[in-house]
Amino acid sequence: MIGVAQFGIALGALGVVLMLIGLFPGVIGFAPVEGIGMVQFAGIVVGFALLILGALMYVKYTFYEQRAATLSQQIGVRLALTGIVLAMMVGLADAFGYGSHPRTESADMFFGSLQAAGTLIGFMIASVGVTIYALTGSPPGQNNHS
Repeated sequence: MIGVAQFGIALGALGVVLMLIGLFPGVIGFAPVEGIGMVQFAGIVVGFALLILGALMYVKYTFYEQRAATLSQQIGVRLALTGIVLAMMVGLADAFGYGSHPRTESADMFFGSLQAAGTLIGFMIASVGVTIYALTGSPPGQNNHS
């Protein structure tokens, strides 16, 4: 299934491109403004999510194609997905109404330093999950079907 691994690489590359467009919107011709808006943040999070999903697909179909996932690999997948959800929820806290600066008619969305730190922590948790998945699989001689 080398085609699935190549699709994982393509998905990860698309994620990197979307994430960079979200971080630097001037690259595609949008005038840069002060701060980070909701659409810009959505591009960052969707790009990172595609990167993580592509990495998981690549590792699975390159190194562990014919082997069942170990318990630690399953934990790694769940940790990666939890990190993505955490990053999204922390970053969009004000837009969802449970942040410290709720959106009103007179005030626009605010992306502060706590939200940025929480988003980066979510990204790090997701990256650790992919690393756990990649490093804790069964060795090539074993085939565990538990």
